[in-house]
Amino acid sequence: MRITSNPAERQFSAKALGWLLLYFWFFSSVLQIVILFNGYSGSNGLRDSLLFSSLWLIPVFLFPDRTRIIAAVLGIVLWAASLAALGYYVVYGQEFSQSVLFVMFETNASEASEFISQYFSLKLLLVALAYTAVVIFLWTRLRPVYIPKPWRWLVSFAILYGLILQPIGKEMLFKKRDFGDSVAKLSTRLEPAAPWQLIVAYTEYRQQLASLNNLLSSNNALPPLKNLKDSSGAAPRTLVLVIGESTQRGRMSLYGYPRETTPELDKLHKTDPQLTVFNDVVTSRPYTIEILQQALTFADEKNPDLYLSQPSLMNMMKQAGYKTFWITNQQTMTARNTMLTVFSRQTDKQYYMNQQRTQSAREYDTNVLAPFKEVLADPAPKKFIIVHLLGTHIRYDFRYPDGWNKFSGKTDGLPPGLSQSQQESYNSYDNANLFNDHVVSSIIKDYKATDPNGFLLYFSDHGEEVYDTAPHQTQGRNEASPTRHMYTVPFILWTSPKWQENHPRDFSDDVNRKYSSSELIHTWSDMAGLSYDGYDATRAITSPQFVETTRWIGNPYKKKGLFDYDSLPYGDQIGNQ
Repeated sequence: MRITSNPAERQFSAKALGWLLLYFWFFSSVLQIVILFNGYSGSNGLRDSLLFSSLWLIPVFLFPDRTRIIAAVLGIVLWAASLAALGYYVVYGQEFSQSVLFVMFETNASEASEFISQYFSLKLLLVALAYTAVVIFLWTRLRPVYIPKPWRWLVSFAILYGLILQPIGKEMLFKKRDFGDSVAKLSTRLEPAAPWQLIVAYTEYRQQLASLNNLLSSNNALPPLKNLKDSSGAAPRTLVLVIGESTQRGRMSLYGYPRETTPELDKLHKTDPQLTVFNDVVTSRPYTIEILQQALTFADEKNPDLYLSQPSLMNMMKQAGYKTFWITNQQTMTARNTMLTVFSRQTDKQYYMNQQRTQSAREYDTNVLAPFKEVLADPAPKKFIIVHLLGTHIRYDFRYPDGWNKFSGKTDGLPPGLSQSQQESYNSYDNANLFNDHVVSSIIKDYKATDPNGFLLYFSDHGEEVYDTAPHQTQGRNEASPTRHMYTVPFILWTSPKWQENHPRDFSDDVNRKYSSSELIHTWSDMAGLSYDGYDATRAITSPQFVETTRWIGNPYKKKGLFDYDSLPYGDQIGNQ
């Protein structure tokens, strides 16, 4: 680039600034625009990609005479990182994330070469060539942006302050987070921008992997259950646990909801006597990790830390001689979901079907059907399969594909006073329930088709308030301001004819028992015919010895944080108890 000392040629140029912005924005915004317009995620990714790509203006503002050299060096890095993310999206239709890295580093060289040969295509090559051509064209249009010396430093600091320093300081000063947590909070916004999606993903992958390995090491060191006995002997069998997400039973026609949101389960219930629907089961906590730390272990509201010191359901089934599987459509490796990954890695084989960067991205639970059929065909004589769905997790409209929007635009049965956007959320939640009904029913039907010896249990981790409770202005879950709909969950059992023949049970008198899913491990033990030191038949909803007890809900780590679910009113929310 020609360096000039002519003052007329060293004036600030808005046009030059525009080309610089377009150049640096291009690397991150192209993918985010595609994602936004394809409806796979919201606009936050595009917003953050534009904002944080602007950081690269700082060096060219400070050293304008080296604009093209700086832009070329930065551009090579940004091009490589963004092209990798774009290529991943072209192949998978998903954003690059730390979950992807988790799967990549679990892949051996042979599998990696198979992947490259399978997915490398002319389309991918043409996308890469076109993308590179645009980058080169934009680079050729770059010119220096001259800002007078005192101001160029102030403008550069203002960019750095507004995008980096102020958010970190705000978290530390006002929200009392430490520096590490504050940086981690900011990194979630940096992710959509190149090359941060790779840097953040790798950093978080390493952090979560370390935490994962520590937890797994602790779990592996736990002593086995004492005096474990299996009354079913060595008979071949397949037992299935399906875990739903954010699905409250009050919005299922199976449980009396006037809209037909569960037509396939309704039909099964009417025609298949092997299907038992329990009517009064609640969760102890309205959050996925917290409830599964109880439902899949011996922990409960009174003893919330037992999941760290006693074997889990997965450990128990392996000890009983089962080959164990985990199929999940939930995110894999995130700071929030590390415990889910720990639970999954306690099984013999895992299938991670969702590598999205955010939980709110579009993803469908039909992802689990193919691996479920594969596992059903596994020759192991005794199999235990956990299927973890994304269910009706917000955003509800991202949980079902086109053609499943049966309730969109409907106004029948809506609570009074809902705004247009609230009506859309209400109807989208019913659509999500409709698709969830299809997925759960498909799993049951695929299981039945194998003529198994065993049973399948489906429950949702927690419920969801979607403008159900007067004054009909609350959506989501809030343990500090609970409503019944945040805790009510479906609890459905299907037993195969072979299993019923060898384990004759009549559950018709049990369906209205008051029960908490925090006691699930005892119900599972009762159904599977397992006994051991610590098993308590009075805490199994299917056991003749069952005894109803207080169903505690709330935060067990908070002083006076627990209270009786049945004390919740049916009307307005209540505050802290």
